[in-house]
Amino acid sequence: MVKTVAGLSGHVNAVLRDSYGYLKEERDGPNTVTNLGLGRITSLIGEGLTPGNKWGWIAIGSSDAAATESQTSLEGEITTANGDRDASTVTAETESTNGDTLQLVSGWNFSADMTIRESGVFNQLAVGGDMLCRQTFTALPVDSGDSLTITWKITLDQSA
Repeated sequence: MVKTVAGLSGHVNAVLRDSYGYLKEERDGPNTVTNLGLGRITSLIGEGLTPGNKWGWIAIGSSDAAATESQTSLEGEITTANGDRDASTVTAETESTNGDTLQLVSGWNFSADMTIRESGVFNQLAVGGDMLCRQTFTALPVDSGDSLTITWKITLDQSA
């Protein structure tokens, strides 16, 4: 008998550009999938999610508090200067098996200076809702006029 173990891993990439479109800084690394996120994935596999519970929004924040599985929101969500949650472009991508990766891409064009240190994936546009995953990264210093693109990848994989 072969035992199959399914795993869930994720990856986040943040790209900051100046007002002319030139690359200023980039952050890249693994993310932390929350306990609630794992529960929702189980629900999706078993029953499917209702339209109001599908993840499709990325939020950014200013807190550098470490990401943990028990968190349900960003620690310092940004809601000003065009830093509000963004409706993501959501696609199924392939890392190793056809359609094994959920990819969300969002972008912002800022109207004020700020520092971004965290990002998360949510199931609604308004502040609140359920958070699938969160990660912090080294501070991204944003100037007014800069643009930021964040790409989240959530991958389901198998190993024997």
